[in-house]
Amino acid sequence: MLFLILSIVCSVTVGVLFKWFRNLEAFNSKVIIASNYGIALLLCYFCFSPQFSTLAEQAPWPLYFALGFLLPSVFLLLSQSIQYIGIVKTDAAQRLSLFIPLLASWLLFGEQFSILKVLAFGLGFPALLLILSKPTANSNSNWGYSALVLLGFGIIDILFKQIALQTQLPFTTSLLVIFALALVIMSGVVGYEILIQHQKIAGINALWGVAVGVFNFGNIYFYLKAHQAFSENPSTVFAGMNMGVIVLGSLIGVLIFKEKLTLKNYLGLFLALLAIVLLTYAQLNA
Repeated sequence: MLFLILSIVCSVTVGVLFKWFRNLEAFNSKVIIASNYGIALLLCYFCFSPQFSTLAEQAPWPLYFALGFLLPSVFLLLSQSIQYIGIVKTDAAQRLSLFIPLLASWLLFGEQFSILKVLAFGLGFPALLLILSKPTANSNSNWGYSALVLLGFGIIDILFKQIALQTQLPFTTSLLVIFALALVIMSGVVGYEILIQHQKIAGINALWGVAVGVFNFGNIYFYLKAHQAFSENPSTVFAGMNMGVIVLGSLIGVLIFKEKLTLKNYLGLFLALLAIVLLTYAQLNA
C-alpha cells in the first residue's frame, strides 16, 4: 500500500509544482518539461538498468516516436490547464481519460461490455461535463485545455498498452527510449526559442524541471512497484490510483490553493469516483 500512496503523492505533486511555478516571474514551461525528461531519463537508466540488446531489431519505433511527441505536448497542455482551471479539474480530467482506451477497445477491437462498464461510462461522461462546467471567471473557453488533456492522456494510455504487448522488449527499456525522444524534441523547442527567437530564459527553470522530473519518475516507479506488490489484484492499484489522485488533488486545490468549486463541480467529482468504482468492480468480475 505504501508504493500506491507514494505514486499518488508524486502524481499530484507534479501538478502542485506547476501551479506554484506559474506564479514565479521567470517561469518557462518548455524548459521545465525538457529538464524533467532529462532527469527522468537518468533515473530510468540507473533504477531499471534497461536492456538494449534486442532494441534495434524488435523495437516498435512508430509507437516510440508517437509517444515521444505526445508526452511533452500533453505535458504542456497540462501546465496550461492547471493555470487556467486549477488542479482539481485538471487532475479529474486526467484520471477520467481512462475511459478513452476502454472506448477504443469497444469500438476498434470489438471488446464486449458488461452492464457495469456501460453504467460506468454512463456516469463518466456527465461527471466530466459537471467537473468542467463554469471553469473560471477568466474565460469560458479554457475548459478546452482539460478536454485536450483528457484526450491526450487517453491516447497515450492506448499507445502504452500497445507497447506493453511487445513482450520481446522489457517495458522499462521502451520507457527509457520514449523519455530520450521526448527530451530531444523539447530540447529542440527550447533551442529554437533561444537561438531563433532570441528569448532570454532563466536557468532556474532547469532546476525546477529537476524537481518535476523526480516526482514524475517517482509516480511511474512507485506505480510499477505497486503493481508488483498487488500482482494478484491489479484492480486495487487501478482504482486506488485514480480515486486517490482525484481526492488528494481536490483537497489540495480547495484547501491550499483556494480553488472555487460549484455544487455541479462537486457532484461531478462524486460521479467520477462512482464511475471508477463501477469500472473497477467490472474489471474484477470480467
